[in-house]
Amino acid sequence: MTGRIHSFQSLGTVDGPGVRCVVFMQGCPLRCICCHNPDTWNFQAGETVDTDTLLKKILRFRSYFGENGGVTVSGGEPLMQAPFLAELFCKLKNAGINTCLDTSGCVLNSDVESVLDFTDIVLLDHKYSNEEDYFKFTKAHLNDVERFLSELEKRNIPTWLRRVIIPDKNDGENSVQLLCDTAKRFSCVKKIELLPFRNFCEEKYNALGIEFPLKNTKTPSKEKMELLSSLIPQKYR
Repeated sequence: MTGRIHSFQSLGTVDGPGVRCVVFMQGCPLRCICCHNPDTWNFQAGETVDTDTLLKKILRFRSYFGENGGVTVSGGEPLMQAPFLAELFCKLKNAGINTCLDTSGCVLNSDVESVLDFTDIVLLDHKYSNEEDYFKFTKAHLNDVERFLSELEKRNIPTWLRRVIIPDKNDGENSVQLLCDTAKRFSCVKKIELLPFRNFCEEKYNALGIEFPLKNTKTPSKEKMELLSSLIPQKYR
């Protein structure tokens, strides 16, 4: 089976546990105002590759994975190519390689369930704490994310909740507290990660002729990130 990928990172250390190969899939239905990769939106762009070729490439780096590493598939939104991803994850599992899915959780159907059959860990982008902001700033729905999280709970798949902290959008203490409250409702959640917004991607938007919605937004201060991180219970750090 073939799919479209945007790029491949051989040795990543920030996309799940341990050292990992990271596959960035092409195509995304969301329009998050903080998106760092607008070049992944187009479903028809990217490189076409089959699962065997991708597996062979991944296996070259297997010796670096250690006990905790493996493969993370990100995007774009990887679940928009769920049949391809299910086949790839199945082959990775047969090879004894840990699989990690980095997703917005915006879609759940039988093809996605097939992916989850072979998923060891999920990095779930939980972007905002209320429906109004979720749709306004991403064009996704909080209810869909919660439904996806409920499926992870049913399957007992270890999950990390991740949130990019954007000044004046979701950087309030109450917003982070609500995220922690969400974690407490789902025993599958093992970790909460708060990531500071950065505007390094502005050149990508300019090259594509797209206005970057947050071009005048600054990175949250170290003090602000430390304050918000202090709200996260120790069990999720």
